[in-house]
Amino acid sequence: MSHHHPQQRVASSRGGLSTINKMRVAVVLSVVWFMAAAAVAELPRLEHSGSKYFKAGNGDGSLAVLVVGDWGRKGAYNQTQVATQMGVTAEAVKIDFVISTGDNFYDDGLTGVHDPNFYHSFADIYTAPSLQKQWYNVLGNHDYRGNVEAQLSTTLQEKDPRWLCIRSFILDTKLAEFFFVDTTPFSDKYFTDPEDHVYDWSGLLPDRATYLSNLLADLDSALRSSKARWKIVVGHHTIKSAGHHGNTVELEAQLLPILEAHDVDLYVNGHDHCLEHISSSRTKLQFLTSGAGSKAWKGDVSSWDPKEMKFYYDGQGFMTLQISSDEVRVVYYGIDGEVLHQWSTSEMSVSRM
Repeated sequence: MSHHHPQQRVASSRGGLSTINKMRVAVVLSVVWFMAAAAVAELPRLEHSGSKYFKAGNGDGSLAVLVVGDWGRKGAYNQTQVATQMGVTAEAVKIDFVISTGDNFYDDGLTGVHDPNFYHSFADIYTAPSLQKQWYNVLGNHDYRGNVEAQLSTTLQEKDPRWLCIRSFILDTKLAEFFFVDTTPFSDKYFTDPEDHVYDWSGLLPDRATYLSNLLADLDSALRSSKARWKIVVGHHTIKSAGHHGNTVELEAQLLPILEAHDVDLYVNGHDHCLEHISSSRTKLQFLTSGAGSKAWKGDVSSWDPKEMKFYYDGQGFMTLQISSDEVRVVYYGIDGEVLHQWSTSEMSVSRM
């Protein structure tokens, strides 16, 4: 069975590179740069500007992003149905790229670069033409139960050039900067009480503390120097959530102060298998959970201050971000494409005037 997508080969046989192949070249170069730069403790910076849908209509451009998390189950738990609707919505919105908030492959990540689960849970699931865009992925705790280096490997990009996974990095779209953060190593319980799970901490141990302090310092520096109109941080774990996992106390203590200090607009995460929007009562920061790409947890929700809880849905679905120089519009969709919740930064501006 061939695993190549025909739409990725358009124009390549006529001497030109298709959009996806151009992205592949850029990504491979960026990852090589990342490996060389890792020693100097600086977050790798990628640029995304190659999409045919990236517009410059108002001078500042506009951007559409689809966000899905906690999905890789070989099509089970409605993953295939969610993927189908993602394709429909992505076509309607004309997305520029996809963000995965982690837990890309259940239950225990990938066994290696040749694990067929890469096809069964990703390449052969998200087949819609509108989803043949770059996917920017972070690692979740389930991914750390497998071979982490496999997901980070350029070998997967050769199998499907949409794939890009780096532990932590910056994505610059000119209009917005996305700061991807490797959140799993922050959680103490994976180290002190792993139960019967085996985690791949290669590259992190024996000096986890240095890894985390360097990451936080690099993020703090990058956010401080950012001139982007919008600053969006992406991680797998929750900071604030009324779902099954609740708040991640280590991120509340270590990551949240940095986000608040640098006026970050959105924190986007997965981990809790729900769709959720919590608004900070102290700053403009919005906590957006999109972790409903397959298995959802019905009824598993705790009470929350209604002034902060804007939306909670315990079914399957995904989210889009539609970004312009004037506003960021957040839209949550259910498995049948129904709009479950919409919110815009302009609403926040009006409410706080």
